[in-house]
Amino acid sequence: AVNGLAFQASVATDGHTINFTYVGVLNAAGTKVDASASLDASAASTFNATFGGAVTTANATGIATSTGRINCDILDAVEAKAAGDVKRAGINFTLKASAIADGNTITIDGKNFTIKMSGTDWSQYAPFMEKRKAFMLEQAHEDVYQTSFDGLKLHATYFPALKKEAGTDAGADRKKVAICFHGYTSQGMSDYIGLSGYYLNRGYAMLLPDARAHGESEGEYIGFGCLDRKDAIVWIDWVVQELGDDVEIVLHGTSMGGATVLMASGLDLPGQVRGIVSDCAFTSPKEVFTHVLKNMYHLPAFPAIPGADILNRRLAGYGMDECNAKREVAKAKVPILFIHGTKDTFVPYHMCREIYDCCASPKKILEVEGAAHAESYYKDTESYERALDEFFEEIM
Repeated sequence: AVNGLAFQASVATDGHTINFTYVGVLNAAGTKVDASASLDASAASTFNATFGGAVTTANATGIATSTGRINCDILDAVEAKAAGDVKRAGINFTLKASAIADGNTITIDGKNFTIKMSGTDWSQYAPFMEKRKAFMLEQAHEDVYQTSFDGLKLHATYFPALKKEAGTDAGADRKKVAICFHGYTSQGMSDYIGLSGYYLNRGYAMLLPDARAHGESEGEYIGFGCLDRKDAIVWIDWVVQELGDDVEIVLHGTSMGGATVLMASGLDLPGQVRGIVSDCAFTSPKEVFTHVLKNMYHLPAFPAIPGADILNRRLAGYGMDECNAKREVAKAKVPILFIHGTKDTFVPYHMCREIYDCCASPKKILEVEGAAHAESYYKDTESYERALDEFFEEIM
C-alpha cells in the first residue's frame, strides 16, 4: 500500500521487475481492501520497479528480513498525495517487503520518497540535515563566478570562515578553506549541508562550486571529473587570489566530486593545496557506467559503452576512460584520505580499494561499515569526523 492505497504485485518475465497494479483502498486497520474505491481519472494505476537481482518471493522475503528494505529503481514512478491520489512523478523510493504471505503481494511503505538510483535512504537523516541546513543558511555567504578553460561561466557559493568567538573552537586562527565538489546531478549547496557544521565550526571557509552543467554553472555536457578537474584549478586559483598565498586549501569531493578531486591530484596543483578528501569516488566514467549497466540493468557494456565513448568524444571532448582516477593518483604528490561505504552498490567499494592501491602520495583510508552511496558521513558521523581531524592534523 502507498498511503492507504493497495497495489497487487507480480514478477515480470525478465525475473527482476515487479509490476504493480492498483486494486483498491485499505481500511483503517490495513487488513482489508475496498476494491470499489477508484482513483482519479488522471492518476497512474500501474507502475513497476526493477531490482538489482532476480526477484522471487524467497529472495524478496530474505531481503526484507535482513535489512527491512528492498531498494529499487522505479521506472514508472508514482507519488502519494495528501488527498490520497497517486500521480506520476518520475521519482524513486523504497519498497518495504512485509506480508508477502501469498507470494504475490508486497506492501509499499513510503511517505518520504527520497531513494535515488544510488540506493541511499536519506529520509532517516532528515532531522539532522534540516538542523545543519538551518545553521548553514544562517551564515554569511555570497555567489562567486569564474570562467572555465573553455569559456563557460561557472558558479560557486562562498562561506567565509566564522569569526573567532571567546571560549569556543569556532572561528579561524589562520586561513583555511575547504573547496567541496558535489556529486552527479546535485549542486554545491546540496551535498555539503551536513559537513558545513564540521568545516565552519573548525574555522574553515567553504567554497561550494556547481559543476559544469549543474546548478547555476553553464555547460551542456557533464564532465564526470574529466573536465571538472580543470575547473577545480580555476576555483583553487580564485581562493589563492582572494585570500593570499598563505591560505591552506583542502579539496573534498563526494561521488563524482570525489572522482574530480582524485583526477585533479595528477595535475600540477599549487602548493596551497595541502590535502584531498575523496568520498565514494569512481575510477572512471567508463568503469562506473559498465558497473551500473551490468548490476542495475543487467545489460552488457557492448555496444552501449563504446558507442557512448565515441559520441562523448565528439560532443563533450573527452573519452569515457580518458581520465581514470587510478592513473591520476599514481602521479599524486598531495596526501589523500579515501572514504567509502562497504554497502555502496552504485559505486562499489572495490573501486576505492583499487584507487587507494595505485596512490603514490601519503594516504589513509576509512571504511564505513554498512554505509550506502555517499552515506558514510551520516552513517557514522563520529568516525568520519575523527578521520578528518586526524588527517588534517597531519597535513595542515
